Amino acid sequence: MPSPNGSRRLARFCLRTLVSAVIGLLFVSASNTLALAEKANAPIPAATLALMAARGTDAASPIVLRAYKKESEIEVWKRNAAGRYVPIKTYPICRWSGQLGPKTKTGDRQTPEGFYTVAKSQMNPNSRYYLSFDVGYPNAYDRAHGSTGSAVMVHGVCSSMGCFAMTDAVAGELFSIAREAFSGGQRAFQFQSFPFRMTAANMARHRTDPNIAFWRQLKEGSDRFEATGEEPVVSVSGGRYAFAPSPDPAKEAAFTALHKDETDRIAALVEEGAAAVRTTYSDGGQHAFWAARIRQGFPVGDISRPEALAYAGQEVVLIPARRRPAPLPPVPEAVWAVWIGAGSPSLAVRTADFVPPYEAGTERFAPRAAGYAQSWPSLARAAIEATMPLPEFASPQPSVEKVAQR
Repeated sequence: MPSPNGSRRLARFCLRTLVSAVIGLLFVSASNTLALAEKANAPIPAATLALMAARGTDAASPIVLRAYKKESEIEVWKRNAAGRYVPIKTYPICRWSGQLGPKTKTGDRQTPEGFYTVAKSQMNPNSRYYLSFDVGYPNAYDRAHGSTGSAVMVHGVCSSMGCFAMTDAVAGELFSIAREAFSGGQRAFQFQSFPFRMTAANMARHRTDPNIAFWRQLKEGSDRFEATGEEPVVSVSGGRYAFAPSPDPAKEAAFTALHKDETDRIAALVEEGAAAVRTTYSDGGQHAFWAARIRQGFPVGDISRPEALAYAGQEVVLIPARRRPAPLPPVPEAVWAVWIGAGSPSLAVRTADFVPPYEAGTERFAPRAAGYAQSWPSLARAAIEATMPLPEFASPQPSVEKVAQR
């Protein structure tokens, strides 16, 4: 049995150990909190701020983000002093998963497509994947079609199960750009996600894809944004995306003209025989920039299903391209003049009973020619001597009556 002094020494030792442990935990917690605060509050890189200034905008101005799965890129657009959104910078996506096409259910590994809204509350400085923000899937369109799922993020590292994985450094820069836009007064920004860049050529190439009707809706919104420079006002009507017209008639006219030109261009490409393809993936894709950096040993963290990236973006040709023969060049006048000349060898080859006009007689027109030759001099003399009455013309109709009759 320990003595009273021994018991007191043991108690003091245990107390000191406990205090040291608590202090250590508090120190670790404070360090972690400080580290989180540092990365979440990191400034926008000076080079990116310079790009903003060159386009007539700044860090506090509103933003729009645009993602393209096939090209594996996310663009940052900012509103400039004139009120128009302009492109600032393009970031390579390190990893996205699934196929081209919308996300429809939990666990399908599909990275979504559509028009989404990101509010300040969706920013996550405590993400397990460095920094992240929720893109807002499912939106009203997704819910109207019964799509399920949640927590689709733009985040760090290079691992995706339906997210846009950007690596830590890129995710940190995107986080800082969004943070400053919120600080500048933007309440929420639009995140536009597309299967590919919505060009006429890409739409024509993917015209047989089962998602083409959905992609035509996305193209309308994309064309509207690019023509007007305004963030599209998006709603859902009858299970389809709907876009409010621009309040500026000139901008609305610009959209109408662009969208018609693009639609006509798609039709022309199909008529000209552009190939139709289906792009398939084992499990999503990756930008070539990151593929090259990874081969060089650049650290990007855990990569989800690296073996699948070897089978990314395989194009299956469903309708082979066909090309119309080039139109024949115009025949020079010196050549066709010889062809049709009286001494041309081609004139020796004729259809049976064919007689060229220049070899035919004029018996058919002889009576009329003789009558005209006799009547024309007398008519001319009467007109000269003013003995022929002037022709009578109907009085002009008042313009008011003409308008009334239309």
